[in-house]
Amino acid sequence: MSNHQKRLSVPNSWPVERKTEKYTVKAGAGPHGEDGVPLLVLLRDVLGYVDSKKEARYALNQDSILVNGDAISDERRPIGMFDIVAFTEREEYYRVFPDEGGRLALTPIDADAAGSRLGKIIRKEQVSGGDFQLTLHDGTNIRVADASEYATNDSLVIDNDDKSIVAHFVYEEGALVTAVDGQHAGDIGTVEEIVVTQGSGANTVHATNDDGGFETVEEYVVVIDENFTDDDGDAVDEADAATDDAADADDTEDTEADAE
Repeated sequence: MSNHQKRLSVPNSWPVERKTEKYTVKAGAGPHGEDGVPLLVLLRDVLGYVDSKKEARYALNQDSILVNGDAISDERRPIGMFDIVAFTEREEYYRVFPDEGGRLALTPIDADAAGSRLGKIIRKEQVSGGDFQLTLHDGTNIRVADASEYATNDSLVIDNDDKSIVAHFVYEEGALVTAVDGQHAGDIGTVEEIVVTQGSGANTVHATNDDGGFETVEEYVVVIDENFTDDDGDAVDEADAATDDAADADDTEDTEADAE
């Protein structure tokens, strides 16, 4: 099986140019399904921290690149929505978040916010032993003794160290949500109405915001909270202020890495 992926056929969520080259790296096995973006694409094509697969492997061998708190050794490891990517030596932290059009983008955050990640519950079931298993959008499974307070489409905040639940956001009218796919990807609003469709049709969500609001299918929305958006906003401002100052330093580091 080939380790390459034709750029013209990559998922719309991948942040790659489709006509500059014929191939790009194929995502390996892991979370997020076919929408997961290989870590190499983020390191090389988005951030510009490496120029090749060889350089990416060298960087990963230093155990200074973490995804959701874990050191990653495979440059093909799929990265997807709400993952936390940390560069400990650079003291840089990012949350993967969909931008307009549904492409995954890296949103700078601070170190405190990087200690946990958001997950949408897509399935709840009872398992052997009497416990309940909550399956999140990225394939993560959380076991709880009592799942009565949790429901499909709710969101959880998971601690990256001990994988415990640190917050729970209920999917309901009045909840703050963001659209993660479709033409409204990246939009944030407050749920005004959840329209339940009888039969096999998808439920729809009407959300309001300062721009008037949007309507999308239930599958495309994820519940967040004010702290989630405030953290993002503050971190973006801080990161933007630091980007210009760090640009020359980054170029110097890349040059030194090439020399090695």
